[in-house]
Amino acid sequence: MARPPGVHPADTAPPEPRTVRMARRALLAFVLTFVASRSVVFLIMSQRIPNLYFFLSGTHVHHLNYGIFLLAGVGAYLLFAAPQGRSARIAAYVYGVAMGLTFDEFGMWLHLGGSYWQRASIDAVIVVAALLGLLAFGVPWHDYAKRRRKSAIALLAALFVFAAVLWDTGNRIGHLYGPHLEQLERQSSH
Repeated sequence: MARPPGVHPADTAPPEPRTVRMARRALLAFVLTFVASRSVVFLIMSQRIPNLYFFLSGTHVHHLNYGIFLLAGVGAYLLFAAPQGRSARIAAYVYGVAMGLTFDEFGMWLHLGGSYWQRASIDAVIVVAALLGLLAFGVPWHDYAKRRRKSAIALLAALFVFAAVLWDTGNRIGHLYGPHLEQLERQSSH
């Protein structure tokens, strides 16, 4: 059936599924939170802004804790209140913020302490962002695999190669810049 003149194809496209819209909101909040938290830590460590860290009885409360509490709260809210409309959209943003705060310090909770600059944190953020990105912008797997099996296999192979390159590059960069970042962290904690 032909489109009426002057009607753009996007105007006649079916609405995006709710999951896609929610994943896009969570991805946006996740990436912005990660960038903001890393930027604030850099600025504090370089003494360009005052120390904004929260201390409780002399213990630095890391921002992953804020993320864990937010995840618990938003999870309970989504489970028990089952929000719709604007409330659900806000919950998706809060979920992304919570994930960003938590996974920014993934290495610290994986290894129970240590430096903020652990490679595992960056790897975790990339994996979470990639998964949210696939939910937000990817074709549903069952549709993709049915129609394009060779493309699906090529995509999986490319993802595997990308992961290997990312791992190798991250290790090399970590050896170059890791000691300098750890020295900055030690200096800012005094």
